[in-house]
Amino acid sequence: MKSGKQKQLTTQKEFGGALGATCIPVFLPLTVLYLLSVCRSPTASVLQWPPPLPHATFLWDPVAPVIILGWVALQSFFYLLPIGKVSEGLVLRDGSRLKYPINGFYALCCSAVLIGLGLWLSMPLAYLFELMIPLAVSAIALSYLLSLYLYIRSFWAPAHALALGGNTGNPLYDFFMGRELNPRIAGFDLKYFCELRPGLIGWMVLNLGMLMKEVELRGSPSLAMLLVNGFQLLYVTDSLWNEEAVLTTMDIVHDGFGFMLAFGDVAWVPFTYGLQAMFLVAHPQSLSPLGAAGIVLLNGIGYYIFRKSNSQKNQFRRDPSHRHVANLETIATATGKRLLVSGWWGFVRHPNYLGDILMALAWSLPCGFSHILPYFYIIYFTILLVHREDRDERQCRAKYGLAWDTYCKRVPYRIIPYVY
Repeated sequence: MKSGKQKQLTTQKEFGGALGATCIPVFLPLTVLYLLSVCRSPTASVLQWPPPLPHATFLWDPVAPVIILGWVALQSFFYLLPIGKVSEGLVLRDGSRLKYPINGFYALCCSAVLIGLGLWLSMPLAYLFELMIPLAVSAIALSYLLSLYLYIRSFWAPAHALALGGNTGNPLYDFFMGRELNPRIAGFDLKYFCELRPGLIGWMVLNLGMLMKEVELRGSPSLAMLLVNGFQLLYVTDSLWNEEAVLTTMDIVHDGFGFMLAFGDVAWVPFTYGLQAMFLVAHPQSLSPLGAAGIVLLNGIGYYIFRKSNSQKNQFRRDPSHRHVANLETIATATGKRLLVSGWWGFVRHPNYLGDILMALAWSLPCGFSHILPYFYIIYFTILLVHREDRDERQCRAKYGLAWDTYCKRVPYRIIPYVY
């Protein structure tokens, strides 16, 4: 164990501190299983009491862990393929810059080819509907095991490799937040791999499984199911096509890799972000062409705002002199960096969050208004983005001081113009 790594202990805690770090790893996995159970129930009521909890025999299927581990192994293989470019991350505290393979889009394409081949060979993808809860249990177990490994190995990491926010000395909190910033095994970056690969692409496979289940039950997919699958496939494809942009995000730059991110990447994203598709299998909805057109327009507006603002931010962070951002108005800071006060980032402080919220609403609307369950994602995601925005605010104010106050006066609205 290397000496000196405890010198950077931090005292500021987030997510409710030690209490939150104790409760969240218990509460969130139970929430996943509860939501999946409610989706399959006839009433789909989140307020039903007693809740429609599955019998213990429905929590386990020996096929499920084989699928989860096999899927992670397959995505690891794609990650290691020498295709695509290699990009450098931002400068670390010790002055170094890590290299990352930018081949997530190729992994998505290879996965699609294999799934297509499997369907051609009559692979029973619709069976994922029956396996959903055992798969979620296996993914949750994997996230716990991964988090435990990450916490133990962090005590052999040098001081400069620890995340400032996850090195408090409180074991429960540090396990939750993650002590090590960029844990790697022989160059294989565990956090970067989990961020966009197994969970995000796995989400699309589960969605497709729900579509195939609907075909099995009703002969063809509904318009609502096609919209949900299409919208979410666009989102995932965009994330992987623009994979390099993730290197400048809070998850990669600031947060350690602990239970918070491991569970989120491996279990929470694939099994809660696609609740709409699972809901539609058990609760079919009719959708008029005019209603569908309005929902498509809403998703398109949200996607345009999300993509344009993210691209502008990423380009400015990487090369402020680039022709696409060189003429934008900025504010100088004491750190030597500059803050954008025009373009998308002069519109609101987090225009990408606004686009995200509009897309989330479009994903839920095809499920109609008879149940609140399909709207879980937008409710949760809005709360998450408001919380993340608050974290951003505190960090930027501490980092940029008076320059940030000036920026806030120039751009008063945080996410939604004239509202918040």
